[in-house]
Amino acid sequence: MTASMTCIEISTPGGPEVLVEAIRARPEVAPGEVLIQVAAAGVNRPDCLQRTGKYPPPPGASDIPGLEVAGTIVGVGEGVTEWRVGEPVCALLSGGGYAEFATTPAEMCLPIPPGLDMIQAAALPETFFTVWHNVFERGDLKPGETLLVHGGSSGIGTTAIQMARALGSTVFTTAGSAAKCQACLDIGANRAINYREEDYVEVIRAESGGADVVLDMVGGDYLARDIKAMAPDGRHVSIAFLKGSKVADFDFMPLMLKRLTLTGSTLRSQPVENKARIAKALRACIWPLIEDGGITPVIHATFPLREAAAAHAMIEGGEHIGKIILTV
Repeated sequence: MTASMTCIEISTPGGPEVLVEAIRARPEVAPGEVLIQVAAAGVNRPDCLQRTGKYPPPPGASDIPGLEVAGTIVGVGEGVTEWRVGEPVCALLSGGGYAEFATTPAEMCLPIPPGLDMIQAAALPETFFTVWHNVFERGDLKPGETLLVHGGSSGIGTTAIQMARALGSTVFTTAGSAAKCQACLDIGANRAINYREEDYVEVIRAESGGADVVLDMVGGDYLARDIKAMAPDGRHVSIAFLKGSKVADFDFMPLMLKRLTLTGSTLRSQPVENKARIAKALRACIWPLIEDGGITPVIHATFPLREAAAAHAMIEGGEHIGKIILTV
């Protein structure tokens, strides 16, 4: 291993063009961590928020963007017993993924499911951790219940659709074009609603009686509409706010009348022990479904690491279906 590495830095807060290639020292592996030689890194909207200065890394995390990678372990820190040098893994990071090497706590690594390559494996950690925690832990989605997923063609959306269907739920989703709706149906959605042509509230109430869980990454005026679409005792989970985090003149009465729960979370700043719990649950409940072919990461495009700016422009353009990956 060389003492230096190529990475992508955020030169200053701004648009995709502020992502620049740089040379830095290879990170040193600390006790309890592993050092990964990165083969591929996932691109996610939180990376774009960090680039614009709206989502700073938590204390102690790398300022290099990138929250998920796949690669090979090339170093283990003191106290690490579950992983060995030479093992392929995919891993959740608190930062540092857009680089040739990255470190992360050993508990945030997962084996690459048989049959998946490094590009597919790099699409797993951020979205799968996020969906498991928010839909199945915070939202408590149960078999036989109905899930409404907004942004069904996104990386989060395609993951949530497949996981919910595989675990026995009915899935409604919204998307902004006929092609995106068809893609959602192809991976298991029971009903895909083109929000430009149909009112998703009316559709869900007419066809299911209401959603038991809503996974919302839109925010803004969607919150009040989601509440109308929810079944009694429903749970609403917010994970992003593409239309803004503030809602004016919100009426809380339906929350009381239908006994609804509103919750939400961010993943990056949670303690390692929380992420370790999620990793164990994914390995036990979801990794066998990936191995059997019941769940497959949806990859829209790949870019070389040096073209990270183009990858960010694509994800912000909103026309992608599934994940965008950087190859290292």
